[in-house]
Amino acid sequence: MNKIVECVPNFSEGRRPEVVDAIVSAITSVSGVYLLGREMDADHNRAVITIVGSPESIGWAAVRGVEVALRHIDLTKHQGEHPRIGAADVIPFVPIRGVTLDECVQIAKSVGREIAEKFHIPVYLYEAAATRPERTNLENIRRGQFEVLRDEIATNPDRKPDFGEARIHATAGATVVGARKPLIAYNINLDTPDVDLAKHIAKRIRFSSGGFPYVKAMGLLLKERNQAQVSMNLTDYEQTSIEVVFEAVRAEAERHGARIVGSEIVGLIPQKALDQVAVSSLRVENFRPEMILENRLEEVMAGVRAAPPGMAESIRGFVDRVASAEPVPGGGSVAALAGALGAALGQMAIRITREKRDFQQHADRYTDALDRLAPYASALLELVDADAEAYNRVLTAYKLPKTSPDRDKAIQEALIRATEIPSRTANCAAEALRVLESLRSIIYANVASDLQVGLQMLRSSLRGAIANMRINLTHVKDSVVRLRYEDMIVNWEQVLRGN
Repeated sequence: MNKIVECVPNFSEGRRPEVVDAIVSAITSVSGVYLLGREMDADHNRAVITIVGSPESIGWAAVRGVEVALRHIDLTKHQGEHPRIGAADVIPFVPIRGVTLDECVQIAKSVGREIAEKFHIPVYLYEAAATRPERTNLENIRRGQFEVLRDEIATNPDRKPDFGEARIHATAGATVVGARKPLIAYNINLDTPDVDLAKHIAKRIRFSSGGFPYVKAMGLLLKERNQAQVSMNLTDYEQTSIEVVFEAVRAEAERHGARIVGSEIVGLIPQKALDQVAVSSLRVENFRPEMILENRLEEVMAGVRAAPPGMAESIRGFVDRVASAEPVPGGGSVAALAGALGAALGQMAIRITREKRDFQQHADRYTDALDRLAPYASALLELVDADAEAYNRVLTAYKLPKTSPDRDKAIQEALIRATEIPSRTANCAAEALRVLESLRSIIYANVASDLQVGLQMLRSSLRGAIANMRINLTHVKDSVVRLRYEDMIVNWEQVLRGN
């Protein structure tokens, strides 16, 4: 792609992986759109998804994500530390290559209008797309959150949306869409649960209350960790660097008898931002090279640029890795790949059949099936790597010293993660299997064998995923968690018996 736009939609869901999976699948089902990263936070109850695409495709991908969020997220039941007014809370478009900020403003306006007209969700424009000066800052639009906006939108002229009626959507709330330069979402965690201290520090450093330019900050409590957090957005890291805010937070915390225990980068970060300061001096937790925006972008684009004649070499490399003495990639990754191939074969058989004159009366069914299969195939491909990462977490946890007080917790968390990933594989494979089974009687005879192979691959994927879930569940101590996954297994085994 000569022109690349980044989009970083934030959704009000950080505790149900299956919902975020569905949103990601819908977004990445759009041709020409690629997933760079996804983050979920249970305390914030929020997911941040990072995608890139062409100016023509990126907006439609965002709309698809909103459509799924609307079906699954109910703000009347939502609780979390992060402020929010919508199920799809904020959708910024960011120029990356060959695109201006003004062009991103036009994308934002088009997307905002589409969301309002299609889903009856009121939309506000912010940052570079703002139509009012006060709406440049997201905080002003989100003042009082969903509950206050619900009461004021119809009566307060200042809260009239840019698109749609002045009426909140009953469950999905409102959505904020805009255009901005790349920002860094950066959190600093303190060794105290004193959230008032975190709020005090946030007030000292944020620009709106006299702090640093281009810094937005708030204080939160991470309940699961019992730690206060200073959560920030750096909207122009070239003007105010990470190092500057880190040192300011450190000094203010120490002045009140507290210390920094770690910091977090949420999503991706430009290389230039890290050039300003060494990662080690920031104490960044779980830093990985693929968190660098340029690194991840190049990795994704390299896959896109790969020529078909080189496909055999790529496949051979994966097969050789599976055949090695290393435990990853293992059965879980192979099961996910089998499912992706099965779904892809089904798509091929459907597309060929759809073009045949004798099958035109079923055109709507074929189109619906292709729409349903695309996100499953995409998600299964992502799960190939996700399974390997999950198993590596298990290995890392078991390598902790037996005297470590954190060892047992780390092992249990890793085992649950290693069960969750194959459960997603199983779900995708089972749903794709149902789609293809429903079409067996209306598939062109010349591709019936391809469909049959696809069905067998999906069954193998489902069986393999169940086997991986069972082996990890054996050592999970939480009976509630075990029962939840065992119920899933029972349902999927019924699917296999029915097929």
